Amino acid sequence: MKDTLTQFPASTAWLLHVSTDIVIFTIFDDSLQVLLRQRYSETLKKSSWALPGGYLRPVEPLEKCAIRTLYQQTGIEDVYHEQLYTFGRPDRHPKSRVITVSYLALMRSYKAGEVVQSPNIQWHGVARLPALYLDHGEIVKIAQHRLVSKLGYSTIAFQLAPELFTLSELQRIYEIILGESLDKRNFRKRILALEHVEETEQFRRNRAHRPARLYRYAGSNELHYMK
Repeated sequence: MKDTLTQFPASTAWLLHVSTDIVIFTIFDDSLQVLLRQRYSETLKKSSWALPGGYLRPVEPLEKCAIRTLYQQTGIEDVYHEQLYTFGRPDRHPKSRVITVSYLALMRSYKAGEVVQSPNIQWHGVARLPALYLDHGEIVKIAQHRLVSKLGYSTIAFQLAPELFTLSELQRIYEIILGESLDKRNFRKRILALEHVEETEQFRRNRAHRPARLYRYAGSNELHYMK
């Protein structure tokens, strides 16, 4: 098969753009949610929902571009993030060659309500996403798969939990991400065996149930891997 790139004349100016897109998840309303922005595309001549992101500046590191565009477009900063995947299919953008480096970010549930939502910036349930810009739907799916897979061997779920949480609240975070119920006894045994989970002297009181002890994750914004 002939390489399609060799079909361009030598005189043709070939322009390559690099961008970053950020999939930022949180949990509220008992569901996994992703933050989207509505943007108008001059190329497509229509508005559509898209991930926060933008083009890389000439001397800007990729991670800084992701952090900058997330803050400029949503006001969000200081959240856990990691590089996800590079999307470079030649036809992913209709006008030019655009390679995007995507990032997975997580926002603690209690902070999600602090995000200033507007007609153009809104949280959307991952299970019921609107039609997304270009291949952003694929990017969200890969980010969700990464999140699910890392539950089994890392402490990534704690980046969605509040500073203090009950074991039942933490278990619910796992169940929402996985989309299935977990055995209470096995879950608690597994979590309490983690060296970064600390018991506190505080309790969450609920009239319908006995007070539940509160725990904290001592790993801060760092991710730890299970042995």
